[in-house]
Amino acid sequence: MAGGWARDGAVQDQIDAGVDDAVNRARSNLPHGESLSHCEECGIEIPEARRQAVRGVRRCVSCQESLDKVEAGHTGYNRRGSKDSQLR
Repeated sequence: MAGGWARDGAVQDQIDAGVDDAVNRARSNLPHGESLSHCEECGIEIPEARRQAVRGVRRCVSCQESLDKVEAGHTGYNRRGSKDSQLR
């Protein structure tokens, strides 16, 4: 049950939209294409086992871990739940 000016189901629509955004963001970050033989960040050789295990790999394990930590800090901004966006 929605309260105030929101229609019934509005909260679930926000949840669904947030999940859809997260899925699309994750899919856009998936590697694709041919694996590189050397890391595009630091230039060290990427082991053959990693290149075969992860199709389209572009970074060594160390550089990929660093990037994952940075991206984990960006949770995104819930535009749909922002009071500012509702007032405009």
